[in-house]
Amino acid sequence: MSRLKIGIVHYPGSLLSAVQGLSEQFYLANHICQQQGMEAVFSTQICDSQSIPGWCEDGLNGLNVVILPPCLDDSYYANPDPALLGWLQAQHRQGAIICSVCAGAFVLACAGLLDGRKVTTHWALSDRFVSAFPQIELDTNKLLINDGDIITAGGLMSWVDLGLELVAQFSNSQIMRKLGRYLIVDTGPREQSYYQSFTPKLDHGDQAILKAQHQLQREFQQTVVIRHLAELTHLTERTFLRRFVKATGLKPTQYLQQLRIRKACELIESGSGSMEKIASEVGYEDLSAFRKTFHKITGQTPREFKKRFVR
Repeated sequence: MSRLKIGIVHYPGSLLSAVQGLSEQFYLANHICQQQGMEAVFSTQICDSQSIPGWCEDGLNGLNVVILPPCLDDSYYANPDPALLGWLQAQHRQGAIICSVCAGAFVLACAGLLDGRKVTTHWALSDRFVSAFPQIELDTNKLLINDGDIITAGGLMSWVDLGLELVAQFSNSQIMRKLGRYLIVDTGPREQSYYQSFTPKLDHGDQAILKAQHQLQREFQQTVVIRHLAELTHLTERTFLRRFVKATGLKPTQYLQQLRIRKACELIESGSGSMEKIASEVGYEDLSAFRKTFHKITGQTPREFKKRFVR
């Protein structure tokens, strides 16, 4: 049986630990396959993007999977080399599964491979991605989205999750779990929302809305009263709501929930008392409502959060 040919693209700014780590991950997967009496499944090649003109001659047109690792150079992933974009388009036309990790999604988007797709990237890059590619549906709560011929992964280290996904898909889940145990990494389902931290938009230039944000920050335990915020900013309620959403991307009630849950996470991590006490400190009289909102925003219950992050 022929091996699955995987090309790992080494391009300007790419995370070298991911480039080498992915190759080593598939090497270990092959070793586990052979221990189980199977043939080796994966064949990997590191493709240097500076050598694109010679890639066809090197046999790199027969790849089954192409992986773009994370990129640390925002000047490159925002404006990638047209030669790399053309090569990625050609690989996709020839049937290769195209994968990205973290900011690698920007490169795939520039190549036009993500239009009409639901994808993910690093949560901290979400605003920039949505602004640059409004035609693409972004879900940064997800750590990994497998859309068949396109697979996107979120955070810098989610190249490990991508590797495990490909191992499970092209060998079997048992090999994937054995690989996870060998690497001592979690092979259970995870979400990027577990690790997100709310960062308010404060550089939008709307001074009236910035004043309201500062007020919400000071009094996040209090209930949102739109009329009071509109009066504070000398705007009508309708105008205030329109400008608040435009500036922050959230309705005031959603914004307040984000502030409260961020503070709750800080209190849980610091070990500041019971869940009932924490819920009360961040403005929730109803513990059930606190748990529901916490789960909606983080993807886990307060106790699951504590178990995952507090040692």
